[in-house]
Amino acid sequence: MKTYAVKASEIDRSWWVVDATDQTLGRLATRIATLLEGKHKPIYSPHLDTGDHVVVVNVEKIKVTGKKQEKKKYFTHSMYPGGVTWTSYREMNEAKPERVLFLAVRGMLPKNSLGRAMIKKLKIYSGPEHPHTAQSPTSLTLPY
Repeated sequence: MKTYAVKASEIDRSWWVVDATDQTLGRLATRIATLLEGKHKPIYSPHLDTGDHVVVVNVEKIKVTGKKQEKKKYFTHSMYPGGVTWTSYREMNEAKPERVLFLAVRGMLPKNSLGRAMIKKLKIYSGPEHPHTAQSPTSLTLPY
């Protein structure tokens, strides 16, 4: 038997809709990262982007455990001297709830051009509506 090597032209990408209501941030992010990388497929290859498109709705209803509401911090720097900004999870979730999940998933993807291509297939919305109904996405209930 020979090992099957998938070609880029043979990759079939499907669309998934994930409802983030009452999901834990980290557990949801790992499942989304798995879908984006394509590790759930038998044709997975680490040097190709075999993943699917993922649409996440109701992202403002994500929960975190413990005292992460106050203790979890996000770091940004303006590249000017003294330009460090620390933002708590609570502040970030009130201002930009989509950014919280985006940063969690991006941290779980490869840190190269392949990871940048994978994160482009993630669509995050903070309400129940999304503009991707034409792609007829399949609803995914987590945990799967």
